[in-house]
Amino acid sequence: MLMGNSITDGWPAADSVFFVDHGFVGRGISGQVSAQMRERFADDVIALEPNKVVILCGTNDIAENDGPYDEDATFANVVAMVDMAIDNAIVPYVCSVLPARCYRWNLNITDGPQKIERLNSRLRQFAEEKGIVYIDYFTSMVADDGESLREDYTFDGVHPILDGYKVMEEILLRAIGN
Repeated sequence: MLMGNSITDGWPAADSVFFVDHGFVGRGISGQVSAQMRERFADDVIALEPNKVVILCGTNDIAENDGPYDEDATFANVVAMVDMAIDNAIVPYVCSVLPARCYRWNLNITDGPQKIERLNSRLRQFAEEKGIVYIDYFTSMVADDGESLREDYTFDGVHPILDGYKVMEEILLRAIGN
């Protein structure tokens, strides 16, 4: 089970064979922030009783899709989803936010890379402390500038294309042991 936003939403369309071959279910909704994902977690994840859930969120929070960014609130939403999963015998995996130098739909965000770096650091530390797997997509997806999503992996600087998803697939399969 993959829980997320438009990055997760677009994945099955980009590579449906990957989802079918591995029995994955994608629960991504375009534009959603972590608070919206937290709100639907019970219906979209727990009710389906998966063995594992891969949580990928945060970029839309940073892009301010639903108001000003609050790192503590975003982090708390991820923690809440992890706790809900554990409470329901679902193994949670926490993903890094993918690199993004800017958000074309909100050009007022000029410090996105710094916010991504801070949130990823907190998510990594949380996963280590909680004893759960942190899935680091960022390191393999970032361009040489250390901030942008690699041009050959994206069409808009935020969302992956098939080549980007292929990189994510390898990372995901290694991380979850599938």
